[in-house]
Amino acid sequence: MRLSKDFFYTIKENIADEDSISGKLLVKSGMIKKVSNGIYAKMPLGKKTLKNIENIVRKNMDNAGACELSMPALLPMEVFEKTGRKNAFGSSMFKLNDRYNREYALGPTHEELFVLASMNKVKSYRDLPFTIYQIGPKYRDEIRPRLGLIRIREFLMKDAYSFDKDYEGLDVSYKIMFDAYHRLFTELGIEYTVVKADTGAMGGLLSEEFHAITDIGEDVLVLCDSCEYSSNLEVSQNVSKEQENVEEKEIQLVETPNAHTIEEVCNYLKLDIKKTVKAMLMNVDDELVVFFIRGDRELNENKVLKLLGGNEINFANDELIAKSNAVPGYTGPINLESAKIVIDNEILNMKNFCCGANKIGYHYINANIKDFKYDLIGDIVNVKEGDVCPKCGGKLIFKKGIEIGNTFKLGTKYSESLGLNYLGDDNKNHPVVMGCYGIGIERILSAIVEQNNDDKGIIWPINVAPYKVAIVVINPKDEKQYEAGEKLYNDFNKLGIDTLIDDRTERAGVKFNDIDLIGIPIRITVGKKINDNLVEIKLRNEEETKEVKIEDVEEEVQNIIKRLSKVND
Repeated sequence: MRLSKDFFYTIKENIADEDSISGKLLVKSGMIKKVSNGIYAKMPLGKKTLKNIENIVRKNMDNAGACELSMPALLPMEVFEKTGRKNAFGSSMFKLNDRYNREYALGPTHEELFVLASMNKVKSYRDLPFTIYQIGPKYRDEIRPRLGLIRIREFLMKDAYSFDKDYEGLDVSYKIMFDAYHRLFTELGIEYTVVKADTGAMGGLLSEEFHAITDIGEDVLVLCDSCEYSSNLEVSQNVSKEQENVEEKEIQLVETPNAHTIEEVCNYLKLDIKKTVKAMLMNVDDELVVFFIRGDRELNENKVLKLLGGNEINFANDELIAKSNAVPGYTGPINLESAKIVIDNEILNMKNFCCGANKIGYHYINANIKDFKYDLIGDIVNVKEGDVCPKCGGKLIFKKGIEIGNTFKLGTKYSESLGLNYLGDDNKNHPVVMGCYGIGIERILSAIVEQNNDDKGIIWPINVAPYKVAIVVINPKDEKQYEAGEKLYNDFNKLGIDTLIDDRTERAGVKFNDIDLIGIPIRITVGKKINDNLVEIKLRNEEETKEVKIEDVEEEVQNIIKRLSKVND
């Protein structure tokens, strides 16, 4: 790339409409351009970086034995009706109508099309196993795009699917792909962790997510300070059991005027919030369900739906609440009628707690589990930092992460729905057992920038940098500087080392700032010292510069690339 002639620009002004470091730096460095909310164009530098990421992903998929194909982004809605996902994913699809008035969608997932693609291949158990994948565009009708490329409407995704005759085979295919993910994320230079996650609308037996550790991210990762335990907040189990070794007291009704929230009740009665039980009045599939949890806890809607086998949960409206004797702000489990009562496991270990009395302006104190009946009990709350690790008993800590990849053991949900069967050695038809493996290419790009930046700009790992070397010619009008820069530029490119040359007639400070901003790992400066047969070499992630004889530059740079590449191995 020749900066004096090729398509290159950087932005000097602050990027005010981006809410993440990666979004600001990618726009500022001229790698991406915001077209509209949640839609970005990839400029030459950004496109080349994405291509490098894509090639690393592709290489590791190929090495894992997966075969690449290409799938259309346009999906017929009739296929989704067969698998029951039309409603589950309807809100995230772009719906289209063609001239024949059949409904199509630009969808975020491709399970159905991969199943259909496999039908011509799969006849007998001898045709299994195999894994196929694609890297292509996906679309999501994102209501609230944010965080630059992290949550967008059009994105590039690698999705792979394994096909096996039984669950033992799925375990083997899953591990092959799981291990390939570890290798490729390590090669990309990403600090990441793997967490257990909810199977969600995908269904299936197991879901694991690969998260890049960052200061931003919409996912809260639950880790242990003493062991390797890791989980997503949505599914992390609360095993805290603070058993109170006190005698149960006699329940007492007390007046709590104008105390509607749990905090107001605690202030009025001078109580520790951990000695209270609060009510969450919810609408679960059009049924009033009242959940009782410790006062300082938050309801985990994901756990709730799993416990109840429900599909949708929202706050209950006045009309639904009115069917019971619940009183918002004063609802309690004692004598609560015409509502399903679900309590959290933790309440079993509580004694002499405060709860609502179902009467305006009143609460009970010294309530105990014996004082009321309930329909269901389970783990229905989010864990908190400092809670007990369910694996080793250590303390839980929270970090934020960007989900960059996921792996699912799908089972037979989609093969059964669409009729992907094979003839077994027992001469009977069996549904194919599937695994699903996704990676977000732009999310990887953003995660790398979030983890690798400073006040000057991006610091690309050598394996993904758009160019490994930047040659800065201080004065292109100086014949000796110009010729030395040109020779280095041509020689490195002939060696297969992606190199750009800054031969613009800009001030040296402008050139250095631009090269730092776009994050090129190795900078070679050709200036006045070329008269002494010397150039300067500086690494993006180091402050010091090194003078090197012009005839030694090639070997020096190759050694640096080898060293930096090993860091990411």
